[in-house]
Amino acid sequence: MRILLSNDDGIHFSGLIALAKAMTTLGEVFVCAPDIERSAASHALTLGMPLRAKEVSFEVPNVKAFAISGTPADCVKLGIEYLLPEQPDLVVSGINKGPNMCCDIMYSGTVAAAYEGAYKGILSLAVSLDSYSTDVDYSIAAQWGLKCVQKLIEINADKRFIYNINVPNLEQDKIKGLKITKMGFIEYRGGFEKRIDTFGKPYYWVNGKPYVIDHNPECDNNAVADGYVSLTPLSRDYTAYAVMDKLNNISG
Repeated sequence: MRILLSNDDGIHFSGLIALAKAMTTLGEVFVCAPDIERSAASHALTLGMPLRAKEVSFEVPNVKAFAISGTPADCVKLGIEYLLPEQPDLVVSGINKGPNMCCDIMYSGTVAAAYEGAYKGILSLAVSLDSYSTDVDYSIAAQWGLKCVQKLIEINADKRFIYNINVPNLEQDKIKGLKITKMGFIEYRGGFEKRIDTFGKPYYWVNGKPYVIDHNPECDNNAVADGYVSLTPLSRDYTAYAVMDKLNNISG
């Protein structure tokens, strides 16, 4: 297989290195990732300035890597359309520092990078670890990412969807297994902290704390909290089909 990896934490981030080590067991690995951290970039594209891609040495042998001066979505688009010799068979984004569940999916550069692969009809996954620790071991999450890829290939998974994986920060023998989940619901409260700079001017830091709204065990956040690896299929199509018939009554 030809595999394209990306992330939003930067090209030399330990989660990406662990993922690359795991994915080399499946085939030829390429990395196209931001040159600096681009967390919460969502699906932004760089339009007002040129993109620069520099081939760099990578911490995993036999992996060709490009550091790109753009967003995660930029990286995957540029990789697929120009930098790789041929279109990849697989796109995997991560491993992200911190979970990408509930509404955080919408802000995630990690998930957006996977969407770019799915838009091209390529099997695409995002992998995140439920920890913000600076010294966490990503190898267990990398093995779960590999396992999920293998299972999706075995069932010939539909490439029109994105497969969003979140791994609890537990030892391997403490993880209960894999659970197929839906997107959960949380609400961030106290979203900003106001501070005053040395010139007496106000500025603001994002500072919200999440509160669980839906306690259904089938939600991604609840499954991970219960010790399961969560796999949530996400659609490329944002259309709310359940509402269309009612809206058709006001058309014309």
